[in-house]
Amino acid sequence: MIKAILIDDELHCLDTLSILLKEYCPEVQIIERCHSGREGLLAIKKIDPDLVFLDIEMPGMNGFEMLEELSGVSFAIIFTTSYDQYAIRAIRFSALDYLLKPIDPNELINAVSKVITQRHLPMAEQFQMLLKQIRNKDHQFNKIALPTAEGFELVPADQVVRCEADDNYTHLYLKNKTKITACRTLKEVEEQLHDFTFFIRVHHSHVVNLNEVTKYIRGEGGYLVMSDSSSVNVSRSRKEALLKLF
Repeated sequence: MIKAILIDDELHCLDTLSILLKEYCPEVQIIERCHSGREGLLAIKKIDPDLVFLDIEMPGMNGFEMLEELSGVSFAIIFTTSYDQYAIRAIRFSALDYLLKPIDPNELINAVSKVITQRHLPMAEQFQMLLKQIRNKDHQFNKIALPTAEGFELVPADQVVRCEADDNYTHLYLKNKTKITACRTLKEVEEQLHDFTFFIRVHHSHVVNLNEVTKYIRGEGGYLVMSDSSSVNVSRSRKEALLKLF
């Protein structure tokens, strides 16, 4: 069983999440329900949970401020939030997980499944990166955090030539000829790259950096030749959108 703490100042949110977990994620045992960041801190120190569901927007002490109070994080964490574009961007860049309210059961199942299957807990650097981004809202993020089998890597987005799907993993090919295999689907990596406008999905299996495209070869969908001499197929349904950018 996964020992979990739920932290949210809204009672109806705690009730809804509790019901969803019991129905869809029976492997999660709710040990404590907390109504504030302060209560959450005490519960974490007392229980030593495996997983914490943490609301971001709370009066007095929000979820990010609560994290700053911890000397270390020895548990998995899933943020819960109403739509907050900046907070979501920061969480994505740090390769941490979140659920949008109202919580979708399928997204909850997927998030819990990641906790069960991941080999490593989030690293301190990921939380440091997240908190730094939250404190400096005018800061333009230029790196993304990529979870790997060994931990995670921070990669400047403009160094990525292309991304290729491989089931629940994504291979990222960099300008320095190295390859990183991220423990994330291509859709999730695409979301991390969303704010970098030079990336575009050209195929269900490929996202490319437009700045690294050297040639387009016509065809039913055609294909791209990248700066690393690789070829990337363009799907027929995405061809028009791609050509408009050129």
